[in-house]
Amino acid sequence: MTHLNSRPVTRLRTIERVDSVRIAESALASNGVVGLPEFRRWFEGRKRRESFHVQRIAFDEMRLWSTAPGSGNLVHDSGKFFSVEGLAVSVSEGPVKQWTQPVLNQPEVGILGILVKEFDGVLHCLMQAKAEPGNTFVVQLSPTVQATRSNYTGVHRGKPVPYLDYFRDTAKHRVLADVLQSEQGSWFYRKRNRNMVVETTEDVEVLDGFCWVTIGQLHSLLAEHDLVNMDARTVLSCLPFSSAGIASIFTFGVDDFQTSVIRSFSEDFGSLHGSGDVLSWITGSKTENAVTTTLIPLREAESWHRTSDAIGHESGLFFEIIAVDVRAGNREVGGWTQPMIAPSGTGLIAFLVKRVAGVLHVLVNARVEPGYLDVIELAPTVQCDPENYRHHLADARPPFLDDVQDAPASAVRFDTILSEEGGRFFQAQNRYVVVEVDADDHVTVPSDYRWLTVHQLTALIRHSHYVNVQARSLVACLHSLSCGRPGSVG
Repeated sequence: MTHLNSRPVTRLRTIERVDSVRIAESALASNGVVGLPEFRRWFEGRKRRESFHVQRIAFDEMRLWSTAPGSGNLVHDSGKFFSVEGLAVSVSEGPVKQWTQPVLNQPEVGILGILVKEFDGVLHCLMQAKAEPGNTFVVQLSPTVQATRSNYTGVHRGKPVPYLDYFRDTAKHRVLADVLQSEQGSWFYRKRNRNMVVETTEDVEVLDGFCWVTIGQLHSLLAEHDLVNMDARTVLSCLPFSSAGIASIFTFGVDDFQTSVIRSFSEDFGSLHGSGDVLSWITGSKTENAVTTTLIPLREAESWHRTSDAIGHESGLFFEIIAVDVRAGNREVGGWTQPMIAPSGTGLIAFLVKRVAGVLHVLVNARVEPGYLDVIELAPTVQCDPENYRHHLADARPPFLDDVQDAPASAVRFDTILSEEGGRFFQAQNRYVVVEVDADDHVTVPSDYRWLTVHQLTALIRHSHYVNVQARSLVACLHSLSCGRPGSVG
């Protein structure tokens, strides 16, 4: 019999507990100020109205962007926004110990913020139908505010960012979440954004392109193909969704899997590893992995070749740096050009999960990526583009990739296609999957993997540099399973 670590908890006492109850109640609300059918009509109307045209161009056709003499870096004339540079990497562990690559260097911190407000006692989120040049279907559901510092300080000379003051001056409002979080560590160099959830009691004018929805409605929409964007997912994951006693808000017995998910939110039901052990494991992983990264001139990135309109790896794998021309009718700026990262294929982002004494546990990986600020962050069980490992990197095939790809349909608990951030990445799609394995299957777990509960992951997400952006997206997807809403590619 498996025994879980547990500790005495105080119920219904703290402000955090009250917030988690309100969030759970909103997660259970499938209807709000608008129903999902009305939302879909509104969203489809936004997509039809959006005037947005994106085409690939040569690097020398970009406006206000240029190739820096000597280094070959792609830079903006203002010195702001971001640059495309080279990165030399050396690691102590792993099948490949040294490499160079292009990387996006964007040292400024942006704001990703969701404004929330109660209607009839139920929290609602003010979401935006936002077009981005890299989105496959142009428009996605985004946070209230999604802006780089260059955007909201007016470097782009565009219109002001709506609702920004709620997040820059929080004194009159309640802050439910505010944490610096990383972005893709294999594509960005030490990139961070401020993830915020701010509650207001004021009357809020709903501007064109914005809509109030409950957390439960957002959870339903997460299961739909490429609808909820990455920035919305990462902010949702930062909500204090877990706490002691939270399981009492939900109805048990719908099915055993859903019950195990709900128990995983609550500290009452324990976990395989205590919090002290988990933190020690993370700290040990950071100290045992020696990682050295150095920004280098882009033209010195070995095995990467430049043409007039692309910088790509000689193998044809991984990603390309491309340039695009954007014409937008409803953005702060009507048109611009920029470089972007274009992945070579559709990635696979997956959690293996299992029930331990009736509590769902998630298998996470202490993963090294060169762009992290602090060596490692907790990542999904599997995070890769499977095509990269068919031939070129066959000897470096990730652990558990076959377990995910060969999983029977009955074991797949969530499965849909979601995009990464469309402002910097061009049609970067990943298949997000949750696969359940039998608790009696004694899967050999390498030392850089651990089984954690959802409440342990949620607690770590409340702090910076513990959980990567892909895992945060999957945590939001796991939250959506609390009400028995299956995710499927649609």
